[in-house]
Amino acid sequence: MLTIRDIRHDRGTDWYLDNTSVAEQEVALILVTYGKCIYWIEGDKVILEKGDLLLLPSSLAFYAKSIPTILHDKYVLTLRLDQPLALPLLNLTSWITMKTGMLEFVLERVRRAYTEWLEQDAYADIRSSAIVTEVIALLNREHDNGPVTPQIEKHAQRMKLYIQTNYREKVTKEELGACISTSPNYAAMLFRRVTGQTISDYVHSVRVKKAVYMLVDSLLTVSEIADFLGYQDVSYFQRVFKKITGKTPSAYTKERIHRK
Repeated sequence: MLTIRDIRHDRGTDWYLDNTSVAEQEVALILVTYGKCIYWIEGDKVILEKGDLLLLPSSLAFYAKSIPTILHDKYVLTLRLDQPLALPLLNLTSWITMKTGMLEFVLERVRRAYTEWLEQDAYADIRSSAIVTEVIALLNREHDNGPVTPQIEKHAQRMKLYIQTNYREKVTKEELGACISTSPNYAAMLFRRVTGQTISDYVHSVRVKKAVYMLVDSLLTVSEIADFLGYQDVSYFQRVFKKITGKTPSAYTKERIHRK
């Protein structure tokens, strides 16, 4: 079973950490979302930049710091394994870095776990652990499949752009297949492999991101926003919204009132 011992969000240009103690059955997952920072792990120099993931067993001594004058932003999750999991990335005896094609999805899920961890509502530890376990499982799948080719990445970016342009409408695998001149099933498979999400899940995530902005910065009602985004049933929109963000739409509209 995987449990979270700590989640930290580091930001700035004056950050330093020296870890000489060792801990068995723990691993740190570091995700850099902006800028650069440096880790020295057992004498190896590792420069991390935006989009890089570092999996670092806590049994390894290291020290790390930000690069002077370069702002960086990262999430650090310290994970404890109470018993072995069938996830190879968590059972490494050495460190590993990787870039993920699922960066948007991974970042969204890490932020969600971080929010759960901070707010500590009922069962927050279980929810945050489940979210992180999902992320690790998808990263393992991506790692096992190997890096995607530039052509596949190009196809994925074209499909994502198509969805970002047409997110208010129902987007089908047939449309995405036509977008990259391939079969609908292959387009759907390729999209999920690269992004970690189904087509419909990605459409919902794009819509919800837009909804958050509109709920805070517009005067539209929840029903009007749902309709604008392509949801004919406002109750369904509210369920999708809470599933992705962990909050109800009305929780965001309250921010309008507080800002007046």
